[in-house]
Amino acid sequence: MAQTWEIGGALGGSGYIGDLNTNNPVKLSGGSAGIFLKRNFNGYISAKLNYTYGKISAADSNSNSQQIRDRNLSFHTPLKELGLLGEFNFIKFIPDAGRNKYTPYVYAGIGITAFAPRTVYGNAIISLRNLRTEGQPKPYSNSTLVIPYGAGFKYNFGGKWTVAADLGYRYSRTDYLDDVSGIYHTQAELPNYMSYVLSDRSGERNNGVNIGSPGSQRGDLKPHDTYMFFGFTLSYTFVTQKCYFEGR
Repeated sequence: MAQTWEIGGALGGSGYIGDLNTNNPVKLSGGSAGIFLKRNFNGYISAKLNYTYGKISAADSNSNSQQIRDRNLSFHTPLKELGLLGEFNFIKFIPDAGRNKYTPYVYAGIGITAFAPRTVYGNAIISLRNLRTEGQPKPYSNSTLVIPYGAGFKYNFGGKWTVAADLGYRYSRTDYLDDVSGIYHTQAELPNYMSYVLSDRSGERNNGVNIGSPGSQRGDLKPHDTYMFFGFTLSYTFVTQKCYFEGR
């Protein structure tokens, strides 16, 4: 059985689906880069340890809906993901040893991602987590378990070198990638004045009059946010002489 190791890197874009982008699953809002180490057990199945750094963002001011523009929330956050993925090739694929030069593939796994939502207020970048803008009794966790899943296409273009393109989504266990989830709270229920100011920014568009009445909906009320990476990878496979023999 041919078993090989593979190392590589990735470059691409990232996007998010959540309270500030509810209906466009392919909208990119930042860049991403990553590295990986993969163990190919045979021409079909492999396991990959993957680290990806990306950025996502969204702003109500870019919405087509007047109601959303009036809400006037915005955020950006880095994403630092470490994942363990299982990958399946639809066609037997062993670079520089097998007969097939390409294959579509799918993958799924588990990972953990660190995030830290921020927003721009005036000329300053403000970290949102510790402000507890939705009246949380304590700050939400700055990391979340994620379930990555996706599909791609790879091509062996020369010897042990392979390029691939893939699109993958991450189902997260948090609804606070964007610091938005539930309802508006009164100023008295929030930790400080800055928490109140950044919990409802509609007054910045409405002559100082806030439209978010306490108890009314602030987020989309769905329990989880999702993010995605789209990109291209370049990898090098360490192929043994045994693999050459078996691949032929």
